[in-house]
Formats: sequence, structure tokens, C-alpha cells
Amino acid sequence: MGGLRELAESFVVPGPSGVAVRTRLKQLTPADEKVLALVGGHLGALASRDLKVRCAQGLEHSADTWAARKRGLTAVASSRWAGSITKATHDQWALSRRGQLAHIQSLEAGIRTIAYRLALPVGEKGSKQAPGGYRSKREWHAKTRRLHVLEDRLERERADREAGTVHVVRGGKRLARTRHQLPTAQLTEADWRRRWEAERWFLQADGESGKRYGNETIRISPDGEVSIKLPAPLAGLSNAPHGRYVLACRVGFPHRGQEWADPVEANRAVAYRIHLDVDRGRWYVTACWQLPVSAAIPITAALAHGVIGVDMNADHLAAWRLDVHGNPTGTARRFFFDLTGTAYHRDAQVRHALTRLLHWARSCGVKAIAVEDLDFGAEKTREKHGRRKRFRQLISGMPTGRLRARLTSMADQTGIAIIAVDPAYTSKWGAQHWQKPLTRKTRKTTRHDAAAVVIGRRAQGHPIRRRTAPPCAHQSDVHGHRTVQADRRAQGREETRPRIPGPRTRSVPPGCGANAGNQNAQHRSGRSAEHESWQQDSLPLSL
Repeated sequence: MGGLRELAESFVVPGPSGVAVRTRLKQLTPADEKVLALVGGHLGALASRDLKVRCAQGLEHSADTWAARKRGLTAVASSRWAGSITKATHDQWALSRRGQLAHIQSLEAGIRTIAYRLALPVGEKGSKQAPGGYRSKREWHAKTRRLHVLEDRLERERADREAGTVHVVRGGKRLARTRHQLPTAQLTEADWRRRWEAERWFLQADGESGKRYGNETIRISPDGEVSIKLPAPLAGLSNAPHGRYVLACRVGFPHRGQEWADPVEANRAVAYRIHLDVDRGRWYVTACWQLPVSAAIPITAALAHGVIGVDMNADHLAAWRLDVHGNPTGTARRFFFDLTGTAYHRDAQVRHALTRLLHWARSCGVKAIAVEDLDFGAEKTREKHGRRKRFRQLISGMPTGRLRARLTSMADQTGIAIIAVDPAYTSKWGAQHWQKPLTRKTRKTTRHDAAAVVIGRRAQGHPIRRRTAPPCAHQSDVHGHRTVQADRRAQGREETRPRIPGPRTRSVPPGCGANAGNQNAQHRSGRSAEHESWQQDSLPLSL
């Protein structure tokens, strides 16, 4: 046990701090679509220009420079549009800085791994804790060249970070590179251009508490009327007072509609974003608002009715229900999903699997679900897993962070708490201690099912190991009931107990063989058979 790392404490995951719901803008007229495209294109150009200025400022940004940028945008849009654009610019710059730091840490980890393996002799085998040397001189030479490449990249990234330089592409780097591979993407230049322009549009406005319906820029009334404050150059297109344009359609939010209506009617801040799905040719609006901070439920209260342990895998969720004592009850459940295809398909598959999991938890009466606090950020590097490309793709495709965030958001509406546990050794100890005992002739227990049991017991604070059943003779009245078990901290308590010399009886301590022969004084029928020949009595003929 000395080589195992210290496990982190389990904790109840805080509930969501905000809500985002989306609905479609149906029955838009051609004039409405034209106005939305013009407003999005104009504000998108302003947002691109503002992002360029912010990136050029680097670390020299201050409140004065922010105010100067906002004043410049107000003249060609409005004060509220200028505030939304500058805030989105700052969020994008901060996100790029976090991604830059993560990239630097990944490069440093790769350099350490390569340098360590290059220092070992060629062909030296590794262990579970550390990798070995490279297999051949050819691979050693190739990794030497890659080490220099990574060191050059790390030097450039560090210089950019010290200077405050970030590299951002409005519209997405992937879509920008697709422009040079149109035949491979099966797109024409016109199709790509429509996607590129739509991705670079800007049609989002932050909410404002105290204002009418919680937003002065993009406003949606409780009865579904949508109106937009037009920028100054496009004020001539307005069809309502005060330079506003009212869309011809009415919208409603089927999902959480009443929750959306509550802050709108109370004039609390609600943010909106309008965007176009080019593939479908449909316009959508997304509403976002904050939730009041609620006190986290104590972990003991969440576990009062048992827990469901969930082990997340590449194609399914393995779940098992545990009672309050940590014993698995019933059978394991598996909720399958398919993570191939588009992002919308993958997200729908994850939501469907989580919905079935929550429905099962509610039918069982359980108020807590235990999941692993997974983070594969340090596990996806090419240098750590070497040629195991398929394994790297496997762990990279597992949406660990998104799955837990979505599960927390969905469970908040059902009153089920989500408990995050340390993921260390769950699969290994599950296969070692639980997979075989839980396997039956009519039930095959997988390694993932056993890991779900370990996750649930860790959330409850129980030890992972099972107590070994005593010998068959000790389970009956042959030698008396076994009432005392070894402490869980005792070494070797899971092993077979050694043979102790002396009489095989619990009524006489070892070393008292002289007194063990006469057991007639004990409350037993017949004479003792410890030191005398054994003879079976004949059956009575009267039976």
C-alpha cells in the first residue's frame, strides 16, 4: 500500500449556477431574415475589429483602454451593443490565455517524458510506474528530433505568454482550415462562405436587471414578441418606435418555459443569443439567466437512502445500486450511447443515456448518484501512450467534463445529488474484489459493473475490499459461531489464516492438549471425538 497515492475526499457537486434554453424562430419573413443578417454582419465586423485591438494591447489592457474601445463602438452601434461586444472580447481573450497555458503544460509534460526515455538504454523495459527506453535506435533518433521540435514550440509559446500575445480566429480555426480542403469536406466555395459569415456574425446581448423584461437590446416579452435594438447605421430599417425592429414571429420555450417567464416578468437579467443554422436554414434564439445560489446538501443526507455508483466508459454507463451499508442490490444496469457522428448527435446520445439513468434512480428512491471526478487532461498526450493511437482516441472522445456538468444540471431538477469521488484504482480494485463474487451462472458481471460498486462504496466512505467469508466449518455450530472479525486495518486479514498447533476447538486454547481429550463436561451430546475412534450409531428399527 506504500506506493498508492492518497485519495481525495468525496464531495457533493454544486448545482448549476445558470440555465440556457433554446427555441426556434419560426415563420420569419424574408424581411426579418434580411434584417437579422444585416445586423449580425455589421456587429460581427465590429466584434472582429475590437478583438484585434484587444489582442494587440496584450498585458497593457486597463480600464481606460476598455472605456476608449467602448466609446468608439458606441458611435457606430449603441452603448449596450458596445458593452456586449467588449465583454465578449474579454471572455474570448481570457479563454485563449487559459488554452495557451494548458498547451504549455502539455508541451512540458511531453518534453519530460521524451527526455526521461532518451536517457535510458535502448530496449530497456518499463514498469507500471514509469516507461522504459525506446525499442530501437531508429525510434530513439526520431524522438531526439521530436524533442528539439517540442522545445522550439515551448520556447515560442512561453515568449507569447510573457508578451500577452494570443492567437484567435473568429469563426473557428477548423472552419478556416476547411477553406483549403473543400473537396475533402464536400463543400463548395459558396457553401463554405455562408458558414464562415454566419459563424462570424454577432447577435448576442447581455441582460440588465431593472430594465423592461430584463434586456433592452434583444427583448422577448412574456407573450413571445421579439424585438431588437438596431445599431445606429441601420436605424432606418426599424418598424417600431425608438429604433427597434419587431420580428413577425412569436416564440415560446417549451423546455423550462415557466422558469424563463419568472425572471422576465420580474425584470431580472436575461441574456439572449440569435444564430443561424446554415445546414438547416433555421434561426434559433438562446436564453440564459442565473439561478439563485442554494446551499449544498450534506453528503450524509444525500446518502440516507443509498447511492447509485456510475462508471463512465466509451460506449456506455455502468451503474449499480447500493444500500446504506454499501451492499450492491439487484443487478447492474447499463445505459449505452454512441459518440460517433456530429456534435448534435453525440450530445443527444449523452442526454438520452443520462435521462434513463435519472429515471431509474427516481424509481429506486435513491437520492444520490456517485460518479468519478475524471480529468484526462494529462492522459491524452502522444508521448505518454506512444503508439497506442486508438487508446488515445478512445480517452479523448470520452466527454467526461461535459457529461458530469450535464448530469448535474439534469439531476438538479429531480432533487438527486451528484457526488464526485476520486477515480484512482476503481476499475482495478473492482475487478479484484467484486467482479468474481457478483458473477452468477445467469449474470455476467463485467469489470465496469464492479467498478460502479467501488465508486458507490467510496462515496459512502466504506472500504473497497470485501471481508472474506470464514471456512465452512466456522459458519456452523461445529466449532461455534465466528463472532469476532479482524479489524479492517489489520494486515493479512483477507488471507487464509495459518494453522495453529493444538486441539481444533475454540473452547480450549492452544497448548492444552492434555485437557482437550475429556470434553464430556461440555454441553454436547455424546462423547468427544477429538482423540477417540469415531463410530456411527446404528439406526433404530422403530423409525
